[in-house]
Amino acid sequence: MIQHSNKKIGQLALRLTFSEEQREVTNHLGQLGWSYCQGKVGSMELQKIVAAIETASKRNAVVNGDLYREMHALYHAIIESMQGVTRGQVELKDLLRTVGLRFAVVRGTPYDDKAEGEWIAVALYGTIGAPVRGLEHETMGLGINHI
Repeated sequence: MIQHSNKKIGQLALRLTFSEEQREVTNHLGQLGWSYCQGKVGSMELQKIVAAIETASKRNAVVNGDLYREMHALYHAIIESMQGVTRGQVELKDLLRTVGLRFAVVRGTPYDDKAEGEWIAVALYGTIGAPVRGLEHETMGLGINHI
């Protein structure tokens, strides 16, 4: 089960959230034949963040919204990435925290053995803090799941 350095799905998803690397990464993803989407979301409510990422993923055909296994894999990757953003406590509003995030979702086959199937990565980068401008700090999260 070999995973080559140019096929690290999580690293590519994270790099896609940084504006200075987007062109290089999107070209690479195109060469691999992988699908992806990007977007921004800000909220104090977890369900709005999940909905924004799910909607972008469906609209950009990264996942098929009619297939439970694809939506389930995406959901778990989102929650895992939010655990990184929130340092393990996936709560925002109740703890008086808000986030402003850029996200990237990447779907591909990171292993040489085709039997390993497709995987999905959700990367988040942005700010988290009290709902007062200027009191936030940087944060990031990454979630990877098999489809």
